[in-house]
Amino acid sequence: MILPDLDLNLDQATWDGLGLAGIPAEPGGAPFGERDALAHPQYHLKLLLNRMGIARTEVDPWHRAGLAAAPPERSKAISNLFLPPEGSARWVDLKAEQRRLSAVRLMESAHPGEEAQAIAVLIREALEQPERRVALVTPDRGLAGRVVAHLRRWNIVADDTAGQPLPQATAGRVLLLLAELAATEAAPVPLLALLVHPLVGAGEGRAAWARALDLELRGPRPKPGFSPVEAAVAKLARRGRGEGIAEWWQGVAEVLVPVLGLPEEISLNEALDVLSAAGEALCGSRLWGEADGRALAGWVEELRDASAAIGTRLARADLAQVLRDAMDRVPVRPPWGGHPRIAIYGLLEARMSRADLVICAGLTEGSWPASPSPEPLLPPAVLRALGVPAGEFRIGLAAHDLAGALGAPEVVLSWAQRDEAGPVIPSRFVLRVEAMLGELADGHRERRAVELARAIDHTQLQPPYPQPKPVPNAEQRNVALNVTAIDRLRGDPYQFYAQAILRLRALDGLDADPTAAWQGTVVHKVMERWHKAGGRAGELLAIASEELAEMQAHPVTRSLWWPRLQRGLEWIDAQITRDRGLGREVLKSEAEGHFALAGVKIKGRADRIDRDADGRLIVVDYKTGAPPKGKQVQEGFALQLGTLGLMAAAGGFEGIAGVPNGFEYWSFGKSEDSETGFGYCYEPIAEGRKAGLPRNEFLTKTQEFLLDAIDRWIKGDEAFTARLNPDLPGYNDYDQLMRLDEWQARGEPEA
Repeated sequence: MILPDLDLNLDQATWDGLGLAGIPAEPGGAPFGERDALAHPQYHLKLLLNRMGIARTEVDPWHRAGLAAAPPERSKAISNLFLPPEGSARWVDLKAEQRRLSAVRLMESAHPGEEAQAIAVLIREALEQPERRVALVTPDRGLAGRVVAHLRRWNIVADDTAGQPLPQATAGRVLLLLAELAATEAAPVPLLALLVHPLVGAGEGRAAWARALDLELRGPRPKPGFSPVEAAVAKLARRGRGEGIAEWWQGVAEVLVPVLGLPEEISLNEALDVLSAAGEALCGSRLWGEADGRALAGWVEELRDASAAIGTRLARADLAQVLRDAMDRVPVRPPWGGHPRIAIYGLLEARMSRADLVICAGLTEGSWPASPSPEPLLPPAVLRALGVPAGEFRIGLAAHDLAGALGAPEVVLSWAQRDEAGPVIPSRFVLRVEAMLGELADGHRERRAVELARAIDHTQLQPPYPQPKPVPNAEQRNVALNVTAIDRLRGDPYQFYAQAILRLRALDGLDADPTAAWQGTVVHKVMERWHKAGGRAGELLAIASEELAEMQAHPVTRSLWWPRLQRGLEWIDAQITRDRGLGREVLKSEAEGHFALAGVKIKGRADRIDRDADGRLIVVDYKTGAPPKGKQVQEGFALQLGTLGLMAAAGGFEGIAGVPNGFEYWSFGKSEDSETGFGYCYEPIAEGRKAGLPRNEFLTKTQEFLLDAIDRWIKGDEAFTARLNPDLPGYNDYDQLMRLDEWQARGEPEA
């Protein structure tokens, strides 16, 4: 029997001071005393020897490098380092040579990222010396993964002996994505993740087709099933992408139909059969061919047999989480590869390892040693009486692992001041090392690797980024104006430049929460459907319910928005009915139109155009929030209504003739005057108001502002200055592109 790192040089008084260690002080007494040094690295070895009935003097030394093979002065210092609390008082009287840990360095980093980079630097330096072996010992698998990633900077491949969890492996992800697809009924995120998976499917244009489908499905989640995807595929095929994407999707859909057809409750073994068959149909033999595939195959067989034997059943919605939890316990270890002189160990694997440089990393409380888990049923005193050591016993095992690692020829003890959550406490073992070293601790600091880690990604300070003022040429400026972009042109010319000239668009996320812009789109679709259906009273809410049913947003989002939308629609229904009684009629809704001004095409869509009893045209624009203020209209920063009026006057809308004399915003916002509490009509006309435009000058002033914008930016040569009018409320789609935060706050005067 091998007792790794048993300290045969520990004096007998200290050995006796470890406690009872399984031998009751009196017959029938408790085998563990309250003062037993459970956290000492030699305690569990004493417990084992006592239970075997063997004295420590009967153990022969072994030749393996370890605590016994450390330099004599360090071996004695290690014994002193882990003395029980009473024995630690000796540190005061120890001479410097008895406290010095030769060839042991202490490395403190600011955060785990810096710690991993510094460790990678130490490993890289060690490999410069021929035949020098390096071992990284850490219980923190996240830190180990970071070190592996940093070493790739120098094309150094290091394998973690703990392996990779199966859910993170390539083959394991396929099965989990299929389970998520079944649970979410073909939600865009798992579907597209599956389609772009490196093992999935073939097809010459697969990457391009998946990317195109990705762009089509962005935004709030569509309704369940494949119908939204099929509609998107048909739309893409009509755009000239050919029949390839349709054929590709048809083949994928045939494979995925059984997955979506899983019942609400299913036996686990049947679910695994369906998922495995679909995965193999999508990936072929590649799913099982590599190390992770073989691990996945063994896991599937084991879980299928076990679930079939006991009849495990579960809900389809829980399938992905159940499989993930079961997979987490399966490591995938590469059968070969990795640098032959680098080893990354957990605490258990490191006990029998040998290396010239051992780096003990992640030395923080809760990591090394791990936080003891309390016994949920019995208190510690009862456990001791039953012969079960308390939770501190595992701390002793962790101390033993560190004591064994300290026997290597060269050792680095590493920890970070904080983790991802906040500041952390250095390991109690590190604190003991620093306390024992005292004034000698400064000479044991490893600072160079940390400085190199900080400097490796350091770059020269860049000059401040100036306020963007692009000046495109005349050909680039020759673009059509959209009525919704004119305000952007006058208020923030750079955003117009990015949108209309560079043709950049902000992409919605997949499964995104509904934004204010999306809510406006839904309102316009509801109103368009209602007007096209005849605009009959009492039908508006039913149409709105159908549109919202298409949205698979979070129930909280829908429940919060629906009451406001409902009351606003009730107000609109009542208001239009009331206007009909006064002779006002809706001529067109969601009407497309265009006209030319100063040689520039202006296009847009009118939410609604009405004619009142006197024959006058009224332009209506719906707003889900607050409409523009009269001052914005007066100063020419809210020109949409006036531009649509000019378009109507120029005959830009088919079937509409006349000069508009009414310009109304219909808002879904709160209103004290509305019977429902939401919904009101606002006309930015300077009649009895401090701000606005006179009715008889509304179109004339709008045309003046339009011509000014065209002369300056479309036909002229004025720069498209970012945030030209910073006080205006506007869009933020291009704030990152213009690097707004880098120059706006400086407040530098204009040159």
